[in-house]
Amino acid sequence: MSDPEDPLERFAGWLAEAEKSEPNDPNAMTLATATVDGVPSSRMVLLKGVDKRGFAFYTNMGSRKAAELRANPHAALCFHWKSLRRQVRVEGRIEPVAEEEADAYFASRARVSQLGAWASKQSQPLRGRFELEARLAKFTARYVVGAVPRPPFWSGFRVVPASIEFWEDRPFRLHMRHVYRRNADAPGGWAVEELYP
Repeated sequence: MSDPEDPLERFAGWLAEAEKSEPNDPNAMTLATATVDGVPSSRMVLLKGVDKRGFAFYTNMGSRKAAELRANPHAALCFHWKSLRRQVRVEGRIEPVAEEEADAYFASRARVSQLGAWASKQSQPLRGRFELEARLAKFTARYVVGAVPRPPFWSGFRVVPASIEFWEDRPFRLHMRHVYRRNADAPGGWAVEELYP
């Protein structure tokens, strides 16, 4: 196969192509989680870092997804780039990002997003928009000058991939599917095979 043996390098190449062709958020991904009892849920989140360790994203630690990830530390991701007719699926275990990573990413965010993180009680009932706007005003006044610190309830997770599948549209539904699975005995630590579409 002419494609890279390292799926994370291959993913980086596909993401770079998507950044040139997708009209919005090429780093958008579906994050699927499940409760301890196996009840699934999914939502769109934004990929904020990918390297040899895996795929990182950030959230309010009081959110439903964070609660499910703490209770059942496994997740699945799905990237779909319609403009390229490509999809990547990732499955793996979850680990928290380091405090330093969370601090660095939070510091890189727009100030209004930083303040929004303080204002939001993500996934909790909201009595009306005024309540949210009042909380935003409160934290805007609190951090009127200087850096906005990262809230203690806001951090990130990393999906450490056990498998990564690449799908690409081909004529007559003869689509390309390559799946990489972690395998310590394989070259580069990944075994790859092609699947029927």
